[in-house]
Amino acid sequence: MVRVQEEEPKIKPKPVRFGFFITVMYYIYILHSISFDKYYVGYTSDISRRIEEHNTSTRNTYTSKYRPWKLSALFAISENEGEAIIMERFIKKQKSKPLLKKLIDPNFIPTGTLAQLARVPYVRD
Repeated sequence: MVRVQEEEPKIKPKPVRFGFFITVMYYIYILHSISFDKYYVGYTSDISRRIEEHNTSTRNTYTSKYRPWKLSALFAISENEGEAIIMERFIKKQKSKPLLKKLIDPNFIPTGTLAQLARVPYVRD
């Protein structure tokens, strides 16, 4: 049997050290397809890897149909993946393009359930 060594991912999630524990931060992101004026909301612990997957994956998915995607907003949620999933589902259930546009606006201050969103500043292309 021949073993093939898998490549290490180029960009790894940045672990957060807290005492003896190392944790990973989870984020909610909003992507925009300028070509089709479509938005996509997701969660991840590694935003660079995730955007690359959305723009290059060979699988037939929602995001593969509306490429290219550009990162419009990024929010730090929690070290708990479950909390990120709950927030992602909440935003998706709203089915609201105006809400996504508000979340993208850097001057918008989320309230209510969305108040836990902490905008990550200086999002780069």
